[in-house]
Amino acid sequence: MNEFSVKSDYIPLVDKKISSFRVIIPFARIAWFTVSIQCFSFIFCILWTIMYNFEESTNTHCKVYNALPSVSATIGHYQPQKNIWKMTTVIQATIRFYMIILHYQYYKKNTYPTTRKLTRLALVTYVIENTSLVTLSFWTSNENYALHKLSFMIFLFTSFIYMNVSYIIAKMCRSTTREVHDIISLRWKLRALISNLAGIILACYFFYRHNKYCEPFVYSLFALAEYLVVLTNMGFHVTAAYDFAGRSVLISRNGLKIL
Repeated sequence: MNEFSVKSDYIPLVDKKISSFRVIIPFARIAWFTVSIQCFSFIFCILWTIMYNFEESTNTHCKVYNALPSVSATIGHYQPQKNIWKMTTVIQATIRFYMIILHYQYYKKNTYPTTRKLTRLALVTYVIENTSLVTLSFWTSNENYALHKLSFMIFLFTSFIYMNVSYIIAKMCRSTTREVHDIISLRWKLRALISNLAGIILACYFFYRHNKYCEPFVYSLFALAEYLVVLTNMGFHVTAAYDFAGRSVLISRNGLKIL
């Protein structure tokens, strides 16, 4: 039996036929792919809704003029937007659930043992955030409003907690020397976190103002703030490409393996 080395791992080969099924993908590419498909589908849903479902999607209870649809309307009320969003959500959710292993290994290797409770909190909120994104995507506001609303609130809360805890761990709990890619990741985490908080505050303000005064375009500003929340959340998660720089995923007949 022959052997060859991939970094620190040894993968046995029986013959050349099996070796042809061996693919190694840098994790940075996986991270960018995961976020990109969700980002592009989100932008597509917004543009398609504006072009083909403008009147219905911007209509509100007080009948004032608006220019932008809400996130719920763009991803859950119309076709083909609804199916495209669901498809990309399933793809990214599957990849992100697998990424829990990487996050666990990263925290175990690069943080102090005394911060284990904090790292566990990060992992738990990461899982809940991902799960709630799936439920709010598959049970839309016009199908099951109560579940959609609950899922959206859980998503906002857990994603914000995760981003804060993840930043604190990267900033204050690291036990190893930071590389250049770690510094870049930390910088973009902070930017995404601040922008996400600003988006949440603005969304709450404009939603209250719209329901209180029913002014033209205020609901559109609420929708714009929602877009900011969603996009900055994606921006935060793409920093994993820097956190796990140098890591790869091996795909073979035996399944998947993190290198």
